[in-house]
Amino acid sequence: MTSYAVVGGGWRAEFYIRLGLLAPERFEFIGAVVRNAERTQTLHEDYGIPTFESLSRLLKFKRPDFVVVAVSWDSNPEVVEELVKAGVPVLCETPPAPTDLALREMWNAVGESDLVHVAEQYLRLPGHAAKLVAINEGLIGTPTSVEISSTHGYHAVSMMRGFLQAGFEPCQIRANEFDAPLVDPLSREGWSENLEAQMRGTTISTIDFGNGKSGLYNFVDNQWHNQLRHRRLVIRGSKGEIVDDKIISLGDGPSIVKSSFERYQLGYDLNLDGFDTEHISLNGKVIYRNPFVGLRFMDEEIAISTLLTEMALWVSGSGDGPYPLREACQDQLISLAIAESLELGTTVQTQRELWAK
Repeated sequence: MTSYAVVGGGWRAEFYIRLGLLAPERFEFIGAVVRNAERTQTLHEDYGIPTFESLSRLLKFKRPDFVVVAVSWDSNPEVVEELVKAGVPVLCETPPAPTDLALREMWNAVGESDLVHVAEQYLRLPGHAAKLVAINEGLIGTPTSVEISSTHGYHAVSMMRGFLQAGFEPCQIRANEFDAPLVDPLSREGWSENLEAQMRGTTISTIDFGNGKSGLYNFVDNQWHNQLRHRRLVIRGSKGEIVDDKIISLGDGPSIVKSSFERYQLGYDLNLDGFDTEHISLNGKVIYRNPFVGLRFMDEEIAISTLLTEMALWVSGSGDGPYPLREACQDQLISLAIAESLELGTTVQTQRELWAK
């Protein structure tokens, strides 16, 4: 059994605490490093877990197989460096650092240690994971472009790079922002009392990844929670394309073949096996199976639990790990370039960085 601990006591850290406790046959959850007294008390009351005032106290109590770091962007590099100096493998939340300079400093400090992976979960969401399988099986040929209107910044860039199999080449980024009225009814806290249209920004950016690969980024303020905006995903390849849950491709014959990604969901009508995702199929073939059937996880919980499982395999020498630091550094570099292009009103060119070697 793999043991781990968490640094942080916020909303994101709580995912890792709760999910580990829900799978005691897979994980031994040691405790959390939390400095805020109020959060410490809340975590004690809600989960009954041990808490520690510092990393040193945690490591004296018991050395975990790995540590999840879920702290603020500014604090993340320092905490990761402290753990690497202690020789402890790290799964750190996104992004790894807040600026391009901080990314380079962090890479120089810990990059060569091969002890750091990043909790970039989006390609582990069941729907995205199934599409990645279809792409890797060559169903749309060579992937050439990705359009995402769903999530923001480094998450969207990670999806683009993953679907395109893009590497670390210099990129050209151009971004613009447009304001328009939009009702924004929901947030993380729930329904808003104000259901009048407010001005909200939409960021649209083109990304030239080189080698004929491109991305179109389209994100509306608070699109994570605003259910008045559809999520859209278009992945184009040399032999077809995926649009949301539909795929069109070149088949034998030759012929044009249309099909859909179909999710098999337990718990509807007279299915009494509990409300759960079981699998996703394409063309009558199961291409993704939920590893956590029975725990009734939502997609985000499935993705995060997958990261934890992959991290456990990596520290035991049985897997490659979930997402190397170099990949997350590249995602954040391009995300920062989108923001820079917005600010300057010009095209921004990234360079090949040290983590690309």
